[in-house]
Amino acid sequence: MEPVTLTTDRLLLLRTVGPQDTDTVYRICQDPDIQRWTTIPSPYLPEHARGFTEQVAPDGWANGTMFTFGVFLPAGELTGMLSITMRSFATGEIGFWGAKEHRGNGYITEATLAACRWAFTRMSVDRVEWRAEVGNTASRAVAERAGFTVEGVLRSSLVNKGVLRDGWIGSLLPSDLGLPSTTPYVPARD
Repeated sequence: MEPVTLTTDRLLLLRTVGPQDTDTVYRICQDPDIQRWTTIPSPYLPEHARGFTEQVAPDGWANGTMFTFGVFLPAGELTGMLSITMRSFATGEIGFWGAKEHRGNGYITEATLAACRWAFTRMSVDRVEWRAEVGNTASRAVAERAGFTVEGVLRSSLVNKGVLRDGWIGSLLPSDLGLPSTTPYVPARD
């Protein structure tokens, strides 16, 4: 699939990343919080950024398994990154990080909503899952502001830096955004 470009109400630009973004991705990923809470390598080396921008992100679009968007301000500054990885038929998993100097502005929340709306309307996704290590309150706050329902804790469900950790899981459904599902949904009744 060819990469797509999305815009948001505040004119954030969501586009795939490429070689021109390698140095910026490398610089931002030196943040200890990004290295602590995400599964990027630590230490994060220039070759990791190069592999991500020149191989991982383009390959994900090409084979339809992972749709990576850089989140850019109108002037072109990278504020964060998000990806929707296809986990099973009609289910994607979103992951994101925000540049330290841009946290607290709502950019990643806004980008998350735009990417999920795109996945629901253009990719026939019926569920987007969010997962984060228990304790990653910043990620949880973004997910909740975007409308995700936190469904619980999965014990020993995430591997980060070679260690199994407990993880929060949440979901966003098309109906949460007032959109139809591609498959009928009948919620459980108590």
